[in-house]
Amino acid sequence: MPTENRTTLTPDTPVRYLKGVGPKTAERFEKLGIVTLADLLCHYPRRYIDFSKPYSIAEAPADTECVVKAEVFAKPGGRILPGGRRMERITAGDDVASLEITWFNNPYATQKLQLGQEYYFQGIVTGGMLRRQMVNPQVRTAEQIQAAPFEAVYPQTEGLSSSAISRCIRQLLPHAELLPDPLPPEMLQKYRLLPKAEAVRAIHCPATEEQAAAARRRLIYEELLVLQLGIGRMRSRGAAVTGAPMRRADPSPFWQSLPFAPTGAQRRAVEEILNDMACDTAMNRLLQGDVGSGKTLVAAAAIWACIRAGYQAALLAPTEILAAQHAEGLNRLLAPFGMRVALLTGGMKAAARRTTLAAIRSDEADLVVGTHAILSEGVEFARLGLAVVDEQHRFGVRQRGMLAEKAANPHLLVMSATPIPRTLGLLIYGDLDISILDELPPGRKPVKTRCITGKKRRDLYGFLDREIGAGRQVYIVCPAIEDTPDGGLNAVKSYYEDIAKALLPDRRVGLMHGKLKPKEKAAVMDDFKAGRLDALVSTTVIEVGVDVPNATVMVIENGERFGLAALHQLRGRVGRGSVSGTCLVMTHSKGNGGASAAQDRLQSLEKTSDGFPLAQMDLRLRHEGEILGYRQHGGVTLRFVDLDADEDLIEWAHLDAVELLRYACNLDSVATRPLREAVAMRYRHIFKEVSGG
Repeated sequence: MPTENRTTLTPDTPVRYLKGVGPKTAERFEKLGIVTLADLLCHYPRRYIDFSKPYSIAEAPADTECVVKAEVFAKPGGRILPGGRRMERITAGDDVASLEITWFNNPYATQKLQLGQEYYFQGIVTGGMLRRQMVNPQVRTAEQIQAAPFEAVYPQTEGLSSSAISRCIRQLLPHAELLPDPLPPEMLQKYRLLPKAEAVRAIHCPATEEQAAAARRRLIYEELLVLQLGIGRMRSRGAAVTGAPMRRADPSPFWQSLPFAPTGAQRRAVEEILNDMACDTAMNRLLQGDVGSGKTLVAAAAIWACIRAGYQAALLAPTEILAAQHAEGLNRLLAPFGMRVALLTGGMKAAARRTTLAAIRSDEADLVVGTHAILSEGVEFARLGLAVVDEQHRFGVRQRGMLAEKAANPHLLVMSATPIPRTLGLLIYGDLDISILDELPPGRKPVKTRCITGKKRRDLYGFLDREIGAGRQVYIVCPAIEDTPDGGLNAVKSYYEDIAKALLPDRRVGLMHGKLKPKEKAAVMDDFKAGRLDALVSTTVIEVGVDVPNATVMVIENGERFGLAALHQLRGRVGRGSVSGTCLVMTHSKGNGGASAAQDRLQSLEKTSDGFPLAQMDLRLRHEGEILGYRQHGGVTLRFVDLDADEDLIEWAHLDAVELLRYACNLDSVATRPLREAVAMRYRHIFKEVSGG
């Protein structure tokens, strides 16, 4: 970095002006989302290598990355291997054992190592106790470790290693004050948090574990508070006066039209929704319930009330199959009241689309059910009063907003069958009120779940054949459409031909996957629902919402490749009729390493049918994900948050955000303006704000 530029650095200075970063390296940084010096300072480590706690050679765990302390005993010199590769070797040891260390194509690796000197070698130890080995390790001296015991490991990209990123960041650490500190001093004092610059230096180069933990805690709290303020501001903007004022509806006529009685949870949820829709401000409510809890019926009651009040309603579904199913089911419920349902999908012919658009525009369609096509230009509602989003986890804030923009602040109801632990609920759905369906309709029995290996495949197909012989139907789900290069995944196309049809030779087997045209998918699904197919080999396109009461068995191939939430959703597709369902999860895990973790996960699926503890476990095993669901447009993720360990910080940030938004004049005071700017910058793509505007 040129000396004359040091005093003019700003957070927005392009990273290419950093010493040693040319145009090509800047392009590689951009792949990691790093464009400015602020981006680079905020590119935090994903883990550390702790050189301060080395193993002896004998105690070093085999086949695991670790640090070993040893003295250089011998330097035999290098040699050229067949094919032109050069190999360098040393022998190191301690009082008990020796370690043979090899480097390939690194002629300088051994030059600085001195006989009789102790070093710290970081790598993977292989071999047995009589001959332990390590290849291409990192080497540190005692002096280096005393100065920096922890080495940060960064998310990296091709052509840009973690060590190269580390060198660039270390250049910048003296300038950490470039980053504005959005937290007021009283907040730092209240929670005993480090100032921003100190936390950034400590997270990149901690001297102790305690220092790293303190830095992490400070950065977590800031990230959570900024997120909660962003959601809170979005919520306050959504609390505008609705353009669809309604009188409080009495749902009795709707309930009386049903051939069955709703559950108490369904009645409570409908009361909450109807109360919201009778308010002056627009409803923003999440309806959450486990698989089979009857969310669609609750949505139907809300839609019925909206149409009765003289407005149109729209329901957005993630797939054309589910949209068509919703349109059919809702038409059965609403047609007795003279209410007209229209279906709008991307696969419609131009003439049918024009007719449907005209019906929506002229108020001849009371309810419009569709996919993303509802969000497209040209879809104009005459009097949209209620927007319903099904399977909320498939859509994000932006999609919800696009649907709401189709009218003047319509009421919004979003539904999710993915159980969310309370702490994550505060993060994801802070802008929504929540109704929970916590009971299943009478007669719904838990799906029996078993995990089996491929050795049981013929027994499995004997069971499937008997089920089909009893007049029932089965799903078989594969994780891929086409064969993978490593052959590790079952693909629907080859599985359909080579396994399913071969082992069920006298049965009618259908094929379903995402690459089929909409008409082809609809035809296959219609055949399965009508009983013209005995078995359906499919990808997870049938995961969400598809309802075939006669389907009693769900077979899931390569179960170890799915998250628990997805497996729970898939098994919810069976047992929806009078006969209880069975889910058989096929796994190829051998029971060691990562495979053992996969087996533990699958065993938890066998033990419980409650989606909430499964969701909690899923979140422990996988990243919390894109909290605002903005998948295609630079999703917002939390870097550090652990939902269990950081529950106190989540609670504090939530309460503080509520307090700040209530009393801090929309973050417009001098003390809170840095927070407002941090919110606007962090979520500028989602909230479409500049400098908090």
